[in-house]
Amino acid sequence: MLVLALDTATPAVTAGVVELEAGSPPRTLAQRVTVDAKAHGELLTPHLTDALADAGRSLADVDAIVVGAGPGPFTGLRVGLVTAAALGHALDRPVHPVATTDALAHDALVSGAAAGAPLLVATDARRREVYWAAYDADGRRTQGPDVERPAELAGKLPGLGLAGAVGEGAALYAEVLGLPVRAGHDHPSPAGLVAAAADALLSGAEPAPLTPLYLRRPDAVEPTGRKRVTRP
Repeated sequence: MLVLALDTATPAVTAGVVELEAGSPPRTLAQRVTVDAKAHGELLTPHLTDALADAGRSLADVDAIVVGAGPGPFTGLRVGLVTAAALGHALDRPVHPVATTDALAHDALVSGAAAGAPLLVATDARRREVYWAAYDADGRRTQGPDVERPAELAGKLPGLGLAGAVGEGAALYAEVLGLPVRAGHDHPSPAGLVAAAADALLSGAEPAPLTPLYLRRPDAVEPTGRKRVTRP
């Protein structure tokens, strides 16, 4: 099965072509990743077309699409979800959303960074907050995802029994969180994204709805009344 993997929930613009077979870990054929929080809309489509070209494949060869559904900031996250939805509709291919934190947990587990112990995944939510989720030693999510200030999260960590952390948010607030940070996992890899959806992909399960994990209420609010534009 050939899978196109996309993610824009972190500052990285990620696109990759991944081969998935039952009984084997996902194998990345080609990928393009640029870390630039302001370039998701500009770079995602060129990245996915370049990755396909590097892999010697075309969009017609893709069997399914996997996209990171966050949690992440609204502006970047919607680029990946809208692109994946448009491609799925145009190609008549299933589009599977996965939590970006799940993909990071899979990456940490495969690389050995998780060290076979419960793990915190925390990404930068800006506004001095983190998006976070907790995982057991096998990479299964046990809590979250959620968004919180690091100090508030730190108060919960003793009860979660976590042994380490990965993610840009974990590195930014390492002193507050008090967990050893495993470097090299600031954004999810294409293989990690596909691994997070592997069971659904291989079983042919119906994809979950493409619902973004914003976790915050929108900044914009409906006006409560008409503004006076003339003097009384």
